[in-house]
Amino acid sequence: MKKFLLVLFVLGSLVVKAQDINKRVSFNFNETSLYDAIIKIENQTDYQFYFIETWLQEYKVTGTYDNLSFPELLDEVFNNTLLNYYITQDGKVILTKYNRIYDELPNTFFEPEIVTNTITLAPKEESEDPIFYNKNTAQTISEIQTVRIGKEKENVKQNAFILQGKLANAKNGYPAANVAITIEGRRSGTVSKEDGSFSIKLAKGHNLVKFQSLEFQDISKRVIIYNNGTLNVDLIEALEGLDEVLLRGNVNKAVKDAPAGVTKIDVEKSKNVPLVLGERDIFKVAASLPGIATAGEGANGFNVRGGKTDQNLILLDDGVIYNPAHFFGIFSAINPFSTEEVTIYKGHVPAEYGGRLSSVFDILTKDASVDKIKGEASIGLVTSNAVVEVPIVKEKSGLLIGGRTTYSDLILQNLDNEELEKSSASFYDVIAKYNHKINDKNNLKVTAYYSKDKFSITSDSLFGYSNRMASIKWRHIFNDENTASVLLTNSQYKFDIEFDGQTNRNFELGYTLNETALKLIFNKKFNTKHLFKYGLELKRYDISPGFIKPLGTNSQVESRTIADEQALEGALFLSDIFKVTKDLQIEAGLRYSFFSAVGEASQNIYEDGIPKSDDSFIETRTYGSGESIKTYGNPEFRIAGRYLFTPSFSVKGGVNTSAQYIHRLSSNTTASPIDTWKLSDANIKPQRAVQYSLGLFKNLNENMYEVSLEGYYKKSNDILDYKVGAQLLLNEALEQEVLQGDGKAYGVEFLLKKTYGKFNGWIGYTYARSLLKLDSDFAEERVNNGEYFSSNYDRPHDFSFVGNFKLTERFSFSSNFVYQTGRPVTVATGSFIINDVEAVTFSDRNEFRIPDYYRLDLGFNVEGNHKKNKLAHSFWTISVYNVLGRNNPYSVFFVNEGGEIKAKQTSIFTVPVPSISYNLKF
Repeated sequence: MKKFLLVLFVLGSLVVKAQDINKRVSFNFNETSLYDAIIKIENQTDYQFYFIETWLQEYKVTGTYDNLSFPELLDEVFNNTLLNYYITQDGKVILTKYNRIYDELPNTFFEPEIVTNTITLAPKEESEDPIFYNKNTAQTISEIQTVRIGKEKENVKQNAFILQGKLANAKNGYPAANVAITIEGRRSGTVSKEDGSFSIKLAKGHNLVKFQSLEFQDISKRVIIYNNGTLNVDLIEALEGLDEVLLRGNVNKAVKDAPAGVTKIDVEKSKNVPLVLGERDIFKVAASLPGIATAGEGANGFNVRGGKTDQNLILLDDGVIYNPAHFFGIFSAINPFSTEEVTIYKGHVPAEYGGRLSSVFDILTKDASVDKIKGEASIGLVTSNAVVEVPIVKEKSGLLIGGRTTYSDLILQNLDNEELEKSSASFYDVIAKYNHKINDKNNLKVTAYYSKDKFSITSDSLFGYSNRMASIKWRHIFNDENTASVLLTNSQYKFDIEFDGQTNRNFELGYTLNETALKLIFNKKFNTKHLFKYGLELKRYDISPGFIKPLGTNSQVESRTIADEQALEGALFLSDIFKVTKDLQIEAGLRYSFFSAVGEASQNIYEDGIPKSDDSFIETRTYGSGESIKTYGNPEFRIAGRYLFTPSFSVKGGVNTSAQYIHRLSSNTTASPIDTWKLSDANIKPQRAVQYSLGLFKNLNENMYEVSLEGYYKKSNDILDYKVGAQLLLNEALEQEVLQGDGKAYGVEFLLKKTYGKFNGWIGYTYARSLLKLDSDFAEERVNNGEYFSSNYDRPHDFSFVGNFKLTERFSFSSNFVYQTGRPVTVATGSFIINDVEAVTFSDRNEFRIPDYYRLDLGFNVEGNHKKNKLAHSFWTISVYNVLGRNNPYSVFFVNEGGEIKAKQTSIFTVPVPSISYNLKF
């Protein structure tokens, strides 16, 4: 009975409450805060409200409400708010913002769900393509602001609503036009109008709305919409930090690209590296990177991963530059103001390149501006430089013209030193590039380059050398998947010497190398996984090995000319960039190269199996024009792979084989302007090499730091070297003076690079060995008992530090420190008397080393103000080269002084060398 009475009591209470809901009430409010209105309703009724007080602060209630039921009263009070209410059976009123509370399931609850909109709340996986990432604008899901739009109403059957609003620049309040507005999971979107307004339809519930523009930083908002509503958004300009974006994108690329041993040089930022006499030099910057070294201060050429200087292919707009240096390597012969990009391949070399064993320096010049005149100029202590870009046809074609020169002759003539007054040294280089967009599918680029050096150490001799290059490139786009390029280039290198002394031995001597090449390259995007590149290359070499003729009517020098050399070189190549999976990428290539020395020429024939000499000489064979003298063919395999363990960590490896058919002849440690080039023939074989490489690449701290560790091993065959006392110039039997043997090089390269921030730069360290073996059954062709010995350019330890510190946006300090193990040298160990003549004994070849090399350079950079509408922007560089005044030896030689053999050293810069240069860019 008690239980029955309790049930009747509860049912009775519910009935009472149900009746109370329909009870009529009256209220009068005049600009009453919503909070006070609710308190008044609570005091005059039996209902109790539950809410968050901050929801009520923005609302006021005005009106007279007579004889209304309690729900009708609440409908009126909350009509112009975002608040909904729910009345419980025990007299409680629960307020909610935006959404409603339901006390029963909808009729369609158990039916299959139809998804009208999908939102991804987790971050997407990083794209396989390089990403420009900016820490100042990137949003994670936890940082995305959630906004609720509209008020959920009862019995509304719509499943989509209109969101409208205005976008504005947060800095100045101006309208933000042409901003793309998209919804995650949907293909449709809209663009803001000129006044910043927009309107877009959103599915009911959750939507991830993205606002994207080149002018503003990207932003996303999570919009929960219950009804039509308004959303105004302030956008932040994306003009700041653009350099950071580009740098970080390049870092990602270094981790994700398949080939190891590939380096790109930021030409613009190379201006902050302090170098001798303030000259910006992309090659000196390259030499501060792991795996790339020079034989010494002022040395011409590079030694890349233990290779000789002639084993590097220097390309300027696809044309070969044989001597890219001015004044014995102190200055670069490539104008930095006209240079757009420098890519160095020292590990994996793509199949489209060939003809060298160690590296490829691929230098591209800028395309001239087609919309307005631009330029850059500098003036320093000994050189001046200027580049101008002029539009020819608006938006279609432009012409770039640049030139550099030195006025060192004037300086030498005004020095208070009689010996130097008689000396002279000057150089210049000019470059011109014309680029023309014929139509959307065709464009043409033409480049012409010339450099000239002349110098005189004594008053009776004049040395000169020059480079000439011209290239034409036509590119055609068949469709989105197929493109083709045709390249035609011509390169010439020559030197000449004039001796006009007080004797009857005055003469003129010269040498010329000419190369013409045709190259066809096709690109085929087979699908998303395969990108093919294939084509062919043909070259013709014409070399005049040298001539000498009398200078003046009284000279007793006899005229002599070495017979010309000609050869044809060609190659077929095919490569494929294969994305096996998102993490595994392979770049494989095959290049078949062939070479034929051709007539009209003569070839010395020797007995097989014995050293080539006058004693083993058989005959001289003559070949007619175009007749093949000797033909070589070499298949060259190139394969590289990358496995991406994480978006910021990868492992790369590769195998690279190559062949080289042209050889630089030099008896010096480093390349010199009077070195000659010799083609392979029946007596001199082409050089061949295979390189194995493996590397680890890691980005740290949101890509601020790039760390890499690479190891390599390279085995070479038929490397050219020389007998002691070899005569290389004007020698008709050059094969009797040279030796060919095996080489091996191995090393580990470490690079730590800080890519952005107030302090940036890099630390590079290389441990490397470069060894040669010249072995034979005959003692005259055997060096160091046929054992491996250090090459002339073997430097086990190479450390470099390049740092830039920005005090402000205009003022910065820069530094450059280099340490290298001293290079090998053969020294005199004693002397003896034979037939009343003193003779000198020497150590094994390259048994000893000259002292270690180290140098510190400092610079201070001052930029003009960064006003946008300035006519020109200026840049001052004040630097000191060799701050420590280190007397670094360049070479060691031996002299007889008073019957005693003494070692002497030569040095280039023995004291600190200050410089100042002024740069202007418009």
